[in-house]
Amino acid sequence: MESYDEQRGGTRWAAGDLNADAADAADPAELAELADPADPPRPAVPAEPPVPAEPPGPAAVEASADASRSGIAALSLPGQVVAGVALAAIGFLACYHLAMVFLHVAPANTVTKEHGEAVNDWVMPEFEQNWKLFAPNPLQQNIAVQVRAEVNRGGARGTTPWIDLSAEDGAAIRGNPFPSHVHQNELRRAWDFYVNWHGEGNEPNGLRGQLSERYIRRIVLMRLEEHDLGGKIERIQVRSATTGVPAPPWSDEKIDTRPYHRVLPWWTVTAADLAGGVSGGSTEEGAR
Repeated sequence: MESYDEQRGGTRWAAGDLNADAADAADPAELAELADPADPPRPAVPAEPPVPAEPPGPAAVEASADASRSGIAALSLPGQVVAGVALAAIGFLACYHLAMVFLHVAPANTVTKEHGEAVNDWVMPEFEQNWKLFAPNPLQQNIAVQVRAEVNRGGARGTTPWIDLSAEDGAAIRGNPFPSHVHQNELRRAWDFYVNWHGEGNEPNGLRGQLSERYIRRIVLMRLEEHDLGGKIERIQVRSATTGVPAPPWSDEKIDTRPYHRVLPWWTVTAADLAGGVSGGSTEEGAR
């Protein structure tokens, strides 16, 4: 019996070894089909729980907050104060400017009667507003201011041809993306000032009439400094040439485009006319 058991046992061990080798070489799916249904299922091994991430530190939180801020909020505290003051000043200046322009174009009222001088000082001449463009009869004329001078050339007096100062301003403005305010408005406003305060016979209407005459005389002499007239300027004469703007080709309107001249009397150049470094006149007093 012992020999049989040993032989049987040896046989069993040999079979066990074969089964182990077959299990190693068999496909897992085939092993699942060969599994005994009576065998209880093995319990699943639970997965290890995830390790919780460490919370960000204060430096990381502050860096994230800085990255999410933009505009003024991204500046430091002193920078925010400076930016706030600058924005407040710009807003106040814009509102103040709009209020001044509104009072300038508005009809006469209590505020303009009391503070009209302050309003005009702010608006004139850079921000002047008028309604000529939108008037029922807008301007349809070109007005050129011209001058000629009587020059003393070594004892011999001569008169220059008419010099078109408005044409010189137009040439300086044309093609210039940033034209000078002087070229655009100085001569034009000086002539309007003179016409508004003088009658048809060129007689001044009050003190502003006399002021407008001195103003345009100074401007004309300053412009003549740019011309080499070959001698000393003793007298000047100013005139305006007004021509109508021709109608467009598609219009049947008939417009007289012949120039109309308004000629002022001769003015003798005085010392008062030579302000601003002008040196082309005599010191002879009086005017005619």
